[in-house]
Formats: sequence, C-alpha cells, structure tokens
Amino acid sequence: MKKIFFSAAVLLLSLKGFSQGSTEYGGGLKFNLNEDGSKFMRVIAWNQIWMRSSEMNPGTMINGEPTSTATDIGNRRLRFLAYAQISKRYMILTHFGINNQTFTNGGAAGSSGTGAYGAGKKPGLFFHDAWNEYAVVLPEKDKKFSMSLGAGLHYYMGLSRMTMGSTLNFLTIDAPIFNWPLIENSDQFARQVGLFAKGKYGKLEYRLSYNKPYATNLAPVNTTNAANAVAVDNSGITKWSKAGYLEYQFLDQEANVLPFKVGSYLGTKKVFNLGAGFYTAPDATRTSVNNNINKHDITLLSADAFMDLPVGKKEKKMAVTAYSVLYDYDFGPNYLRNVGIMNIGSVDPNFTGNRAIAGAGTAQPTIGSGTIWYTQAGFLLPNKEVKPKVRIQPFGAVTYKDFDALAQSSTQFDIGSNFFLDGHHAKITAQYSTRPVYTSLTNRSGSLGDFVVQLQIYL
Repeated sequence: MKKIFFSAAVLLLSLKGFSQGSTEYGGGLKFNLNEDGSKFMRVIAWNQIWMRSSEMNPGTMINGEPTSTATDIGNRRLRFLAYAQISKRYMILTHFGINNQTFTNGGAAGSSGTGAYGAGKKPGLFFHDAWNEYAVVLPEKDKKFSMSLGAGLHYYMGLSRMTMGSTLNFLTIDAPIFNWPLIENSDQFARQVGLFAKGKYGKLEYRLSYNKPYATNLAPVNTTNAANAVAVDNSGITKWSKAGYLEYQFLDQEANVLPFKVGSYLGTKKVFNLGAGFYTAPDATRTSVNNNINKHDITLLSADAFMDLPVGKKEKKMAVTAYSVLYDYDFGPNYLRNVGIMNIGSVDPNFTGNRAIAGAGTAQPTIGSGTIWYTQAGFLLPNKEVKPKVRIQPFGAVTYKDFDALAQSSTQFDIGSNFFLDGHHAKITAQYSTRPVYTSLTNRSGSLGDFVVQLQIYL
C-alpha cells in the first residue's frame, strides 16, 4: 500500500505542475507499466505558434529587401517530453523538439536560398533535457527532508524561479529571455550537463547543481584603454560552474517532481514564495587590453517573489498572479548581448541612416553586466456560465535594465491577455511589447513595438 500511495502521490504532484485551470485534462497521457500503476510513463506534447506584426530596427532588410515593418507566422516551440517512474526511487526523463522556425531562418544547419533545404526549412530535432534521477531520501508525508540526486543534460540551473520556468504556463506570452542569461552560449537552450541535487526541508525547497559549461571561444577586441574593454564569452579549458536556488514556500507547497516552475496557477493553488539564487563560472569571459588577455568570472545573482492566489467569491474563480525578480549580473567589463526572438531581419548594407547597435530586425540589448528588474502581474476575470466557456486573464509587465556598457538605462513594457479555452492546455494569448532602440552606446533614440498572437495547445 505504501508503494502504491507514493507512486500515486508522485503522479498527482507532477500533474498539478502541468494542468492548471483545466477540468478536462485529467491524468493526461499516462501509461501504466504494471497493474498497480507504481511503474508508469507520462508523455507531454505541445505546440506554440506565433503570428506577429513588428516594427523593424533601422537598417533592416528581409530576404534582400529593405523594410521598416514585417508580419510573419512561425513555430516558437514544438516539443515532446517523456518521463518514466521506473520504481519509487528511479526516474528517467527525455525532452526534445525544435524552436524558433520562421519563413527565413531556424531551419536545418546550412539551409538557405531556394529548394528542398531552403531558408527556414527542415529544422533538426535536438534534446533539451536528458537525465537520470535517484531519490536518496523519499518525499514521504512523515518526513520534513527529502533529497534526489541526478545527472545529465538538465534544467536545474538555479538563479531564479523564471530561469527554471515551465514554457507551458507563462503568465505573459513568453519569458523575457534575460532570465536565461547563458542562452545558447555556454548552455544548450538553457541547460548544461552536470550533477544536481533537489529536495525540500519543510517549506524550504532547494536546488543545487555542479556543471561543465559548453565551451566558448569568442575573440575579444583589443583596446588600449582598460575602461573600454569589452568582455566576451571565451572559457578556454572551461572550469566547472555552480548554481543554486532556495525558495521558501509560505502557503501551499509546490510540486518538486520536475524542475519546471509554474508561471500561473489560475487560482488552483494558494502560493506565496520568496526565493534567491546564484550562478558562478570561473574564468568564463575574456578582455584584451594592449594585447594582454584578462580572464573574468561570471557571477550572477537574483532575488524574487511569486504569488498566485484565488480572490473574491469562490464561485467566480478569480485569481491574481504576480512575480518580481531582481538580477545582478557580472559577466566581466562592459559585457553586452543583443537578442531577438525568432528574428527574421538581416542587416541592410546600403542603409545610410543611424543603425540600431543591437542589429537588424527585432534585436535589442537583452543580457549584460549590470542590473535588471522585471515585474509581471495578471488577473483572472470572473467566471461566466456561458458556452463555450472562455476565461480571460489580462496581464502587464515592466522591465528596467541598467547595463554597464550603455550610458542610458531603459524601461520597457508588455501588455496583453490570455484567453483560456481549456486552462493552459488550449489558450490564445495576445501581447504588445515595446523595446528600446540604441543608435550608439551613449544614445537611446526611442522605442519600437511588436504585436504577437500565440496559439498554444499541450496534451
């Protein structure tokens, strides 16, 4: 009976982490491997399709033609995840898929031009996660302390709640990207290969990892003035990184079976958490001053708060969701990285005006040495007894960035709404976002905007 109870509890907790706001989803795609269900496999599949209208950075062209605006449709995420509870102590997980396929890019390596392997076509599947896990101290009811150890390509990357956020249940349309500060440089799509420990002690949840970052080898630009030196990712022999995140859960306890942190519970739980995290990697970046190479550590710190609470009359099923995080990033002197999600623009070589230093398309200064403060909040409107039943959740977010490399800080906004057809399992999200445009390190010339509509379905 104890074995059956534990397996059922594990499954229930994992389902709660993935089925917010849906009454239809039930047990999902779960396959029992023995009669009592103590051995099972669970499968999750999801697609996120984006339709966009964007203002392009000055100096942009698309497929050889200059432009200041563009519309497109693309595959933001097409994913498949499976995990098996082989026994009450052993678990194995694999997660693969594609991301960011547009009509111009995101295709297979080397795809370009016209033809069967033309621009944007036939992207390659790759593993996002692949790890093995062993429960050293089982998370049973009569024990305050639990601990599991694991190894592989994993998402237990510490730093902040949003660094380990689930892509299935964001409050806003997507993550702000700077929550994954190593993205596709020294990690593989926000993951590294290493060892991790996770568990709880009462209401305190902990996640720690020791990883071997992926090697980087960007060459620093030499300068004769140390104040102008710019750090770039270059890890040489690549030393081990350390990461961790501690979170105190004051109200309901959240599931810890999988690493993916929920963005919005839609009032199905009462959650208020405070957390803090870190990531360190020795000698991970370099600068060059008078042809002398200097190595710099990466030291990233964060503190955050998350709240998701039902409010008002119970039958109205209203809820408020809020999250705020402060990041203190040190990648070395004047480190700055520009990112544009699913960026379809390229540089127009004939443009004669003031170009955006972030580059073409929708790129913007996203990650760098300095400080970032990000806050989002949403409100699930009262339930109405209509058919079909659509729940509406308007939201907003604000980001403040103060990077060492830029003379002026920036503030940008997101505003939008989720339209839930069946919780997070079937939803449409519309969002308008602003982004700052810098034409030099000392001049912020203004802002541009993007309007995105997303259709998400996951099972």
